[in-house]
Amino acid sequence: MKTFWVDRDHDRYRQRVHTGVGLFAEALGDIAPVSFACAAWILATPPVLDPGYVRWHRRVLTATCSRNPFDGGLTARVELVSPLPAELTTNRSWWRDRGWRGWPELFGQFVQPADRDLSRHPHLRATLLVEAPLPLDGLPVAPERTDSAEDIAAAAERAVTVLVRDLGDLVGPVLQQLDTDRAIT
Repeated sequence: MKTFWVDRDHDRYRQRVHTGVGLFAEALGDIAPVSFACAAWILATPPVLDPGYVRWHRRVLTATCSRNPFDGGLTARVELVSPLPAELTTNRSWWRDRGWRGWPELFGQFVQPADRDLSRHPHLRATLLVEAPLPLDGLPVAPERTDSAEDIAAAAERAVTVLVRDLGDLVGPVLQQLDTDRAIT
C-alpha cells in the first residue's frame, strides 16, 4: 500500500524551490538538517504546491514536519481520517434520526463537507493525530549559500525523498490497519 510517494515531476518542484529559496535562508549552512528538511517539505506539499510534489494516502488529511523546540529534532504531525470509535457504533441511539453524516468522499478522497451539506445535516468525523519523532539518518546537510539554486533544489529533493520514506514507515502500518478493520461510517 502506498502511504506517501513522490510525484516525479521534478521540474515543477524544482521551479517551486527556486521561487521559494527564501524559505531556506535560515537553514543554509546549518549542520543540523532539520530546518532545511522542514522547508523542503513545506514547498513539496499543499497548500504551497497543489497538487503536491508529495502525494499521500486518501486517509491522510495533513502531514507536516517541524523542529522540536525541546531537543531540535524532527517531529512529524499527521492527521488521518478514522472510523468512528466503537463506543459510537455499537449503539446508535444517539443518532435520534438526525441524519448524521460521516466523511464525504470525492473521487475516492476524503474531503471536508461543503457548507451546503453542513447547512442540511449534522456531521461527525473522526480523526487520528500522529505526532512522532523522525530519524535524521539520510537527510542532506543544507547547502552553504542561496546562490546555488541547483544545489538547494537537489538537496531539497533528497530531503523530501527521505521524509517520504520515514513517514511511510511510521504511518503505513496504522493506515493498513484502518483500511482492513472496517469501512468509514
